Amino acid sequence: MSESTQAWVVAGVRAVLGAHTQAQDAGRTDDVVATYTPDGVLEVPGMDPIEGHDALREAFKGWAPALPQLHLVTNTVVTSTGEDTAHALSDVVFLQRGEAGWAVGVVGHYDDTLRRENGAWLLHRRKTTYQA
Repeated sequence: MSESTQAWVVAGVRAVLGAHTQAQDAGRTDDVVATYTPDGVLEVPGMDPIEGHDALREAFKGWAPALPQLHLVTNTVVTSTGEDTAHALSDVVFLQRGEAGWAVGVVGHYDDTLRRENGAWLLHRRKTTYQA
């Protein structure tokens, strides 16, 4: 794969990760779901895998923010496994604003598998782990 193709893959993957994060923090459930393939899967510790747009929509509706929140996704490393598939590893810090100000709620890690469908990069599988 050429360097320009790799740069294009990385840019596309980072764009969908950013779109997911901003939509989730704003409580825009349909926009979050739109960042997944129709058969997309979300794995969260302590829960059965959440698979498909309908199940993802229900889950993210239930997680809509009641208070201001931010998921800070950083240190993302993208590995392209082909022109239409990619893998990304990221660190994430979840912040929530309460009466005392912003506080760290969770520190974790995303392990993402992405596919390019109809010219757009989408999450196919996200495995979330939390740091103790």
